[in-house]
Amino acid sequence: MTVRSLPVRGEFTAPSHGTLAAALRAQMPGQSWSDLRALCSSGKISVDGERELDSARRLIGGETVSWNLTAPDPRRTATRPDFRIVYEDGHLIVIEKPEGVSSVPYERKERGTALDLIREAWRHQGRRAAATPLYTVHRIDKDTSGLLCFAKTRLAERGLHRVFQQHQAEREYLAVAHGIVRPSRIESRLIADRGDGLRGSTRRPHEGQPAVTHVEVIETLPAATVCRVRLETGRTHQIRIHLAEQGHVLVGETVYLRDHTRAGRALLPAQRLLLHAGTLGFDHPVTGEHLHFTSAPPPSFEAELQRLRRRRES
Repeated sequence: MTVRSLPVRGEFTAPSHGTLAAALRAQMPGQSWSDLRALCSSGKISVDGERELDSARRLIGGETVSWNLTAPDPRRTATRPDFRIVYEDGHLIVIEKPEGVSSVPYERKERGTALDLIREAWRHQGRRAAATPLYTVHRIDKDTSGLLCFAKTRLAERGLHRVFQQHQAEREYLAVAHGIVRPSRIESRLIADRGDGLRGSTRRPHEGQPAVTHVEVIETLPAATVCRVRLETGRTHQIRIHLAEQGHVLVGETVYLRDHTRAGRALLPAQRLLLHAGTLGFDHPVTGEHLHFTSAPPPSFEAELQRLRRRRES
């Protein structure tokens, strides 16, 4: 963004009905439309004292519009030790997403997503972060950590969409669930609303989407089980729903608790959801090379697991 002959701070009264960008343009005729949009999205513009990131906001006239070129950019997320770029080429990028970070924005102005972390890393590398597009090809839950892939070209986007839609990607998770879990293959049809506003399985054969989850036991703890979970399909919240419906709510779960609480079972305390996307494999959508990535659980996951193990010792 280039700001031409603009004082560091200033304000004016919006003259009439129109967009914020149009009001800025009238006050700052030397600035290009792209510069004005960038001023807004970088957090430099406020309307009636509130920061406004949307240059297309409609004004009614009479609002106080101000700018501060030294205001911090809300998009610039501090580098995080639990974020890492695992692989990148001209067509795609694979990262380790921290828990508590959305894969993509679910609200228009949501900041601090995986997309923001990638662009922040690029800026730290001295690259033009805004010049490279990022296309979503799959997601992992906000409270789940682990491997996540984005496409950087339309060609890769189309290829990766086929990979994930046709369930050709290898996706394995590390999960910790309440109770004594047995190795199993769980199959159901998932619907967006099971009757209480939450996703879940249906017994109606012609409704929902088929979902298949494979569960392998790694370690049995006094009140929980450490599992390796492989997705044959990749539906929203599939692992969380399938294990909860089997009577084995994930440790740290906050949503799919209906059957667990109805049965009067206690929840193990946890600071995070114990679900980690630890393996991701697929054929490169452009070169055809097989890519295979693994990710160790982050310290936040390991700390919770060690706490559960100590219950056994005590």
